[in-house]
Amino acid sequence: MNAPEESSMVERSNTVRFLRWLCTWRAVRRILIGLAWLVALIALFHGVENWRGRRAWNQCRREIEARGEPLDYRALIPKPVPDEQNFAATPVIKSWFETKAASNGEPSWGDAYAQIGDRVHQPKAKDARASRILVDLSGWESAFAAVRSGEVAGHNEFYSAKLDAQSRAQAAPAVLEGLRTNEALFGELHLASGRPQSRYPVDYAMENIWAIQLPHIRMLKGACQRLQLKACAELASGQSEKAMEDLKLMLYLGDSLRSDPFLISYLVRLACVQLAMQPIWEGLAERRWSESQLQELETRLQQYSFIVDMKKSFEGERAAGISTVEMIRQKGPWYLNAIGNPDSTPSPGDSMMGKLLGTVLIPQGWYYQEELNYCRGFQAELATGLDTTKNRISPTQAKADFQAFEGMMEVTGFAGTGLGAVLGHKMMARMLLPALNKVLLRTAAAQTTVNQAAIACALERCRLAKEQFPEKLDALAPQFISPLPNDVLTGEPYKYHRTDDGRFVLYSVGWDDKDDGGIAGKTLFDEKQGDWVWEYPAKQKP
Repeated sequence: MNAPEESSMVERSNTVRFLRWLCTWRAVRRILIGLAWLVALIALFHGVENWRGRRAWNQCRREIEARGEPLDYRALIPKPVPDEQNFAATPVIKSWFETKAASNGEPSWGDAYAQIGDRVHQPKAKDARASRILVDLSGWESAFAAVRSGEVAGHNEFYSAKLDAQSRAQAAPAVLEGLRTNEALFGELHLASGRPQSRYPVDYAMENIWAIQLPHIRMLKGACQRLQLKACAELASGQSEKAMEDLKLMLYLGDSLRSDPFLISYLVRLACVQLAMQPIWEGLAERRWSESQLQELETRLQQYSFIVDMKKSFEGERAAGISTVEMIRQKGPWYLNAIGNPDSTPSPGDSMMGKLLGTVLIPQGWYYQEELNYCRGFQAELATGLDTTKNRISPTQAKADFQAFEGMMEVTGFAGTGLGAVLGHKMMARMLLPALNKVLLRTAAAQTTVNQAAIACALERCRLAKEQFPEKLDALAPQFISPLPNDVLTGEPYKYHRTDDGRFVLYSVGWDDKDDGGIAGKTLFDEKQGDWVWEYPAKQKP
């Protein structure tokens, strides 16, 4: 009696009945027809998306290339340079690329400066406006003494407040002695700086562009930091000729990065030039430079056009981003894990699987749309704030451009979500596009500094000739400077007035686009408030 009941229960099972139906020819045929329709729909979807994406990208690409702007990263790689003409072919620079530090894979200094470089500074005062101050050589003297005695760990900071000429002159020899461990390095760099070109031994052939190692940019900035201190100590001790040589080496080191196609190299170049402004300012503040030295510095400073140079670095950054999207399109989305990590390379299995799944799930046209939006993002961030023909950067327009870019990156219904970036084909733009408005700010600051320094040299030459600064800047041209630089932010002459102590205040309206009468913000180049000011401190008594 139990057997028939069990059999009837099995017969009545929905699962069994479905499996029997599934094995019939009619069911198989319907399934195959359904799969065929699904494949056809997927193929149609891919075909439409591929055509649409490729067509839009090709049109954008033609427009960009018609303006003479390269999109191929390989076209921006510096050409080889013969060793006898190449500054970067010197042995010490080659060693930066050969020596690997155990901690971070980069060469290190390992000198006394490295132990105390971030500990010698003036205590920050609340609500104080920014101004340039003389390097605290007495503080550095104490810091180097602490290194020699092994007592660095017991000090949080070194600051003496002795900024008068006599105290700084007395401390200068000890500071120069503390930097003597780098004398051979500086000598080799000085000798190599006579070569007309620079092409660093970077491995440009790496498939993953973001994993390319650039040890030289860190070492060059470190060299400039040490040379800045050395030049200031030399000025304080009356050795203006040596200070001039070290200052010119700083400018040369920064300019040696000019052929690098990387945005980070451009930014480090700006930093190196900014470091060189300190000894120029100190020499002017303490009237250490001669007429011939002032004229040489002025001529050198007037050669800088950072806004024009910035365009090349942007082209390199954009080409690197496009190359990255192309690599992901070829290898599959799993290749994203390798970006920026030289030790993370997809295995052959991962690459094949990623490519297969990427081809099935993601239409090729979506990658083209990513490239399109990446380039559009670049254009949006620089739409109106940057004017290379007039050598101007408008802070107001730069801020408006960035807001427009942020709006462009949002996708209706998915604002602020990763899904929105994927569906809107803006994922790579969000990942790889730098904040170009910040680059514009740093470029404007650097160009303002060199412009003000050149004008300050002309003002000092005028004072040497006429025993006083002129009443107006116009009086400098053409005898002492030609042409007279205009404010990169407004296109108008820099603001200038003489002070009661026989000095002057020279300033730009700053990033807030507002004339504050020569009152600086909380930093020298504050992006929120205040003017960008060049002035000298009152003379201190010992």
